Amino acid sequence: MSEAPSHVVIRPPTQADAAVFLQAVAWSRRLHGDWVTPPRTSLAFRHYLQKITTEAHRGFVVFEKDTGALVGVINLSHIIRGWLQSAFISYYAFAPHAGRGLMKEGMLLVLRHAFHRLKLHRVEANIQPANHPSLGLARSCGFVREGYSRQYLKIAGRWRDHERWAIVRETRATPVRKKSGRARIQTLSRSPSFGKEIATSGNRKAASRRTGARRWRR
Repeated sequence: MSEAPSHVVIRPPTQADAAVFLQAVAWSRRLHGDWVTPPRTSLAFRHYLQKITTEAHRGFVVFEKDTGALVGVINLSHIIRGWLQSAFISYYAFAPHAGRGLMKEGMLLVLRHAFHRLKLHRVEANIQPANHPSLGLARSCGFVREGYSRQYLKIAGRWRDHERWAIVRETRATPVRKKSGRARIQTLSRSPSFGKEIATSGNRKAASRRTGARRWRR
């Protein structure tokens, strides 16, 4: 994952953020529309703080470094350990900071925290199909569309369809050239035991046959 620029900082929200947070929510009602329902009262904010300070939920506020302005919120929820090591991610910007690229920087920082500090393997985002800015943000941060879930979440009193996007820790595809000049795809994964990158490709069996032939000739 690439380094995020240093225009923003992230940290868990505290009760001291309540006034600024609730003011930002009030200013952003038109921006949020029916896409998201953030805490809008002091009581709701306290409940939010209680929820995102548990082992299963972590919340982050994104601040612009130069101005100290509250840019947005990113939450990791329903963190599952054991065989899955996964979580869901949700996010929303505050006016007037949407569309400035600051949420992308915050997202990359949260993903780095999720994969390297929390040791998660997979992070999933569920996004309404018409929410093009959120889809664009997920795509730009490396999420891949995996599917479509009908009536997945109840938001603003209605069950709404969502697209399912996900990103997996330290996996990527890079083109590798064959001797013939044609490109093939080599997938790089990281060995948890040795910390080395291990290449896996469709040519593994062919390599094994060549090795066996050399041994036979000897």
